[in-house]
Amino acid sequence: NIFGMFLTPLLVGLLFSVGGHGGFSFDALEQILLQLLAPFIVGQILQPWIGDWIRAKKKILMPVDRGSILMVVYLAFSTAVVEGLWHTFSIADIAVVIVADMVLLAVVLVLTMFGSRWLGFNKADQITITFCGSKKSLASGVPMANVIFAGQSIGAIVLPLMLFHQIQLMVCAVIAQKYAAAAARRATDKEIDEATSPA
Repeated sequence: NIFGMFLTPLLVGLLFSVGGHGGFSFDALEQILLQLLAPFIVGQILQPWIGDWIRAKKKILMPVDRGSILMVVYLAFSTAVVEGLWHTFSIADIAVVIVADMVLLAVVLVLTMFGSRWLGFNKADQITITFCGSKKSLASGVPMANVIFAGQSIGAIVLPLMLFHQIQLMVCAVIAQKYAAAAARRATDKEIDEATSPA
């Protein structure tokens, strides 16, 4: 996510310059860093003083954490509806976006799953890389889109991200169940081996 704060404006600027729509904007980068990186840095600085208190009040503060992400998603979705997104996009258009998102997710999952195995990471790290590598958060994506594409129809721009986010959650939930089932089988096999092995 931190690398994305720097890379996203650079990549968008590169694509814009190739397409003849202007180039990299330092103003956009400054706004992104102010909205996303600054709160992260402040949180890390305050960690020694408030970290233990926040962890102790996790159950009470969880609705605030989850609620803020929900509000970002709701804002993006409601903005898209108000802008008439469903009138400008046909079912076929949305189907194409969904298929493209699914292909992109499949490519990323294959790369992270088999790439981490090929690089020799242990099982726990492989699982972490697989899930984190495919994660694209609306909580950071929508504010970036609002800054980079200020004054434009944000709903249409973030639609692929909104759909990708939901697809990724559903697919990774299935993968998580498979990992859990495999771990349970390994634990059972280990118990059987220990029970049957000679003392």
